[in-house]
Amino acid sequence: MAAPGGVLNCEDFSMFQEVLKVMRTIDDRIVHALNTTVPTASFSGKVDATQTCKELYESLMEAHLSRDKAIKSCITETSAVVGKLREDRAKDSDNLSIIKQLRKEQTKLKLMQSELNVEEVVNDRSLKVFKERCRIHYTLPR
Repeated sequence: MAAPGGVLNCEDFSMFQEVLKVMRTIDDRIVHALNTTVPTASFSGKVDATQTCKELYESLMEAHLSRDKAIKSCITETSAVVGKLREDRAKDSDNLSIIKQLRKEQTKLKLMQSELNVEEVVNDRSLKVFKERCRIHYTLPR
């Protein structure tokens, strides 16, 4: 799955996290973006704050959706691997290699699922900051 700054690698969890970190840049810099693009009351006539807020909101939503899709894609892929390994273990329950690989994949799956919780926190934080600065200029779509 393609992602900004590289390819999202579902097999290597540390690389998966690195790509997500790059994809979360817009959320990490939301305060700066709002401070530099949304004018204060004294400068409100020089910039179209409504358009600026709308564009920033659309960028945020696009980033949130692409990360959500990427995380869920990797969860699906890893779940399939876990399912296959469970079948293999059922056929050969004494094979330590399969058992070890299954545990490794189950751990990775749990970590990926926890990234959905992290994503929810990041998204909520970004939207809260966005609403604080843009509530006067832009009404969020329902």
